[in-house]
Amino acid sequence: MTLLFTRFSVNLAARSRATVPKRWKTTISSMMPESTRDVQLRRSYLYVPAASDRMLEKSLTNNSDMIIYDLEDSVPPSAEDKSAARHRLVSFIRQTASMNLPRPSRVGVRVNGIGTDFFQKDIWQVLALGQSIRTILMPKIHSAADLDIVSDEIYASRNQRPDGSPELNINIIASIESAKGLWHVGEIAAWQSKHGSPLGGKLSALLFAAEDYCADTSVIRTSSRQELLFARSRIVNAAKAYNLHAIDMVCVNYKDLNYLKEECEDGRRLGFTGKQAIHPTQVDIIHSTYVPTAKEIERAANIFRQMLLAHASNKGAVGIDLEGGGKEMVDAPMLKQAVNTIAVARAAGLYIPNIA
Repeated sequence: MTLLFTRFSVNLAARSRATVPKRWKTTISSMMPESTRDVQLRRSYLYVPAASDRMLEKSLTNNSDMIIYDLEDSVPPSAEDKSAARHRLVSFIRQTASMNLPRPSRVGVRVNGIGTDFFQKDIWQVLALGQSIRTILMPKIHSAADLDIVSDEIYASRNQRPDGSPELNINIIASIESAKGLWHVGEIAAWQSKHGSPLGGKLSALLFAAEDYCADTSVIRTSSRQELLFARSRIVNAAKAYNLHAIDMVCVNYKDLNYLKEECEDGRRLGFTGKQAIHPTQVDIIHSTYVPTAKEIERAANIFRQMLLAHASNKGAVGIDLEGGGKEMVDAPMLKQAVNTIAVARAAGLYIPNIA
């Protein structure tokens, strides 16, 4: 991949120097919308069961963009098991935070839902860990009112801590798992805490829990995923409307990596920015799929360069040759797509030729 980009950069840079006068040079940053200037990749969200000492230890060496320590579905439902998992996770984080715990911005905890007897203790004990945990994944969010309950608990727990750090945001990931949640996904995406984001939490992402959704709606899962197209598209649209991350469903067939790649490609085409993972072997494929391909980067760079030339000639659109013949008309919306592609590629560390 690196060699491909290097060769491409040499050729593109040479062509660009020959065609774009210096006075027309523009940096990508000057044309990039505020929402894309500092793209932070959140491609993979790996669940780590808090009930397992072995898996907690292994999480320290995992390269997932986000580690989500799980107190919910991966823990047996008894009060004893829930309490033991919570205690195990808190002890683990306290013992490792000063050494090799992943960066706090990349660590989250999936707590138990607001309708359970475990929710309050989960929130209070997790947030008592201070700066080590910045993200709470909330399952079974059905409405904005559910987020109000979460926010009230965050606010109460932080106010009771003598060493509280209200200047640190607590990011909330809302999991859409039901027909009701999907129906209200717009108001969920628009939600803001009445306590203000530093004290009451800030919504950062919408997540699609496909298996829970199917259980709630009697949707029959197939390998084509067509039965989930409406739900997934609706969640992506709501997330993008409010500048949130959109996190796609788990690929439960975790041993079929070819199918995982196909599902990742499908999710990225729909607009998802990341995907949940239930096994470490899924992470690398998610990472390699949720970034632009070499052809997409080449096309974006070409559009960017050609639009600079068009603007310098007082034109708002330009025709670009298509591979295999024909021409494609490119204007402002396609330039915006190109800028978004370049922003993600840069965040992933992929070299973008001839673009500062």
